[in-house]
Amino acid sequence: MRTRQIGEFSVSSIGFGCMNLSFGYGNVPDSVYGAKLLHEALDAGYTMLDTAALYGNGANETLIGEALKSRRNDYMLASKCGISKNEEGVRTINGKPSEIRKVCEESLKLLQTDVIDLYYLHRLDFTIPIEESVGALSDLVSEGKIRTIGLSEMSAETIRRAHAVHPVSAVQSEYSLWTRNPEIAVLDACKDIGAAFVAFSPLARAFLTGTLQDPQGLPTGDLRHGMPRFETDNYQKNLDLLEEYANLAEESNCSMAQLALAWLLAKHDYIIPIPGTKNIEHMRENAKSDGISLSEDVVKCLDQLINQQTVHGSRYDAAAQSKIDTEEFA
Repeated sequence: MRTRQIGEFSVSSIGFGCMNLSFGYGNVPDSVYGAKLLHEALDAGYTMLDTAALYGNGANETLIGEALKSRRNDYMLASKCGISKNEEGVRTINGKPSEIRKVCEESLKLLQTDVIDLYYLHRLDFTIPIEESVGALSDLVSEGKIRTIGLSEMSAETIRRAHAVHPVSAVQSEYSLWTRNPEIAVLDACKDIGAAFVAFSPLARAFLTGTLQDPQGLPTGDLRHGMPRFETDNYQKNLDLLEEYANLAEESNCSMAQLALAWLLAKHDYIIPIPGTKNIEHMRENAKSDGISLSEDVVKCLDQLINQQTVHGSRYDAAAQSKIDTEEFA
């Protein structure tokens, strides 16, 4: 794959999101298969792996640490702090400096490494000034425990405030044809401060692959069950968008998944999508998106076909959205 820049690191233009191997989308593969997929991802050219303390309550970091300890120099490692689950399984956001340090120390052990290359604050803790949280991350940089700082799901204003304390190398948020929120202000903020933008869920949680026809059949516990866009009425309306989308993929000589990733790569050279999957063949398919060049006409058609005005249902319900700092469309 070609490369793009995150701070001091030159990484593959498409990164690998590891969450699916331990968390989020129903049943997870066993550790043997998970390790095999991770090794094959590196062999396929991925040089950035993205994880978090939240994913499986440490299980994802443990998997990476065990599977790839002999290949630590083969990839740039990104992880996150700031969200965890308590003993009752309740998800909490905590940006206190003491908690950031504690979680980082635990992650270093699980990942079996001396340093995390890119360390994100996973969400903004509205009870703690962002300057305090980033100050704690800056201390970890000074101590050599992390190399660069990132932010996840934060607004342009928060990003700029954080960057004034310590350089922000990357901002991660959901971005795809059907989630355009970063276009409001965050992409411009990243360009202004020289940060990479890392796009999670670039395949719209499988919607843009064309393989998910009935979300009601998803396993119990799958995150999509609680998302308005995947409710039956909304999803059936959204499926209508895929007929023309499939035609554009055929016209571009690629799969529907590859079309979604190629669209992101065509938008700006500082955008790095991180699709995740539990399927080795899908992982390889996604990697090949780097070689697809879309015409300006196709990009224009995609922009007009699937966007915040044509998609039915909000990204999150009101309760989940209230905990996120990113800008919303009017």
